[in-house]
This record gives sequence, structure tokens and C-alpha cells, in this order.
Amino acid sequence: MADNSIFLIDIDKILKEKAGKKAKYVPRFLVSYLKRIVHQDEINAFLTEVKDKTGVDFLAACMDFLDVKLEVEGLENLPEEGLCTFVSNHPLGGQDGVALGYVLGKHYDGRIKYLVNDLLMNLHGLAPLCIPINKTGSQSRDFPRMVEAGFRSDSHIIMFPAGICSRRRNGVIQDLDWKKTFVTKSVETRRDVVPVHFEGRNSDFFYNLANICKFFGIRFNIAMLYLADEMFKNRHKTFRVAIGKPIPWQTFNKSKTPTEWAAYVRDLVYKL
Repeated sequence: MADNSIFLIDIDKILKEKAGKKAKYVPRFLVSYLKRIVHQDEINAFLTEVKDKTGVDFLAACMDFLDVKLEVEGLENLPEEGLCTFVSNHPLGGQDGVALGYVLGKHYDGRIKYLVNDLLMNLHGLAPLCIPINKTGSQSRDFPRMVEAGFRSDSHIIMFPAGICSRRRNGVIQDLDWKKTFVTKSVETRRDVVPVHFEGRNSDFFYNLANICKFFGIRFNIAMLYLADEMFKNRHKTFRVAIGKPIPWQTFNKSKTPTEWAAYVRDLVYKL
């Protein structure tokens, strides 16, 4: 009997849900290709193997599975008192989220929360560390309430203010503009902001695909389908993580708008 308590990737089921009766007309070679690029069999085998692990233990298992090595600079900048908002660039879309959660979760004894796309909530092991955000579906009305709950919690917050992983614009791989939420909420809840820079990149194929979709005005984030494949391409690598000095919440005064302050912190991150 299948264990329904853990989330497994099932492309056939997703196609049936999304395409209904038309699903049977999707060519089998395309279904097989989708299963291959999302690494369905490998990821499901891993999720089954670690089904009893949650929180930081789950992240540690992910680190082992992906064989991620880290060179962390600035650990002395991690505050020992008070609650913080950790904000980072988002170059990869996989390893960066796992690695930051692992480093900070270990340091703060699991007292961390991600503000993440609600898709990740399906990962049983990650769920205890997540505040789900779904800006498009039925939860969009609850978006402010969920963010509020996260910032009012007694956990440190980890955010990727760009919302999606980095893209290549004018030949430079960087995050898109950062959203201001981390500024306004950190001031409201008196959390200092800690800038973090994660060094890494995805493949040229990924950036080219994202730019082609943008050029043709394709609204569906096709590039996201390839993030699992990018994650596997980035296995067995060493990444540099730089943690900057905390920025006191009082810094974010009326001299700039919250959007301008978000851009200011983004610039600081890229200088780390």
C-alpha cells in the first residue's frame, strides 16, 4: 500500500488534474521527458528514504543527497539576541534555499521559518519550517495574514525578496528587483535585517529559456519546470556564502521609501 503521508512527484496525476480528459492526448514521449527533467524517480526515492526526517534534519539529508559543500564567511555576524530577518539573493532556486536553512537552522536550533511558495509546503520534511505563500490561488486573501504570522512568531525569518531565482539581464546574472515586504515587516516587528550573499549560478540553458519565455510573453513560468534539473546539475559543488553585518531596523527611516530601502539592501548583498 502506498504511503500517502509523504508527498511524491506524480507527473501522470498532475497532467490528469491540469488537463482533465485531454491528458490522454499528451504524447507519451512528452510525459517521459517531463518525468526525466523533474527527476521524478530519483527525487521520489530520496523523499521515501527520508520520510521520517523533518526540519533541520530533513535539510541535512538534502545537503547530503545534493552533496553540497559550503564555505561560510561572516558567522560572527549572526546575532545571538533578538529576532532577525535574513534576506538573500536567490541564484539557484534549490541548493541556496536548502543551504541557508541548514546553516541558520543549525545555528539557531531550528528556530527559523522560510516564507516560501506554498508548493514547497507539500514537502513533508520542510513543512515545519515554512510559512506558505500562494499569491495566485485561493490563499491570496490570506497572504498578509500569513506574512504577519511569520513575523510575529518567535523564529528568525529567511526570505528571498526577489520571489523567483536570478535571471540574466543585459548579460548579468542577478536577482530581479526586491519586494519591500521584508523592510516594512521588519520595522513593524523590530527585527534587524541580516544581508546574505549566496554565490552560484544555473546553466546558460536555464537563463536562455527564461529570456525566450519573457520575449514571447509566455506567462507560465516554464523555466521553473527545469529547476529540479538545475539542482542536479549543481550537485557535488562548493558554494560561498557571505553573511553581512546586521542592519538595525531603525535604519529604515523615512529618508527612503520601503522600495528604495529594499533596493539599498539588495545592493549591499551584491557587495558581500
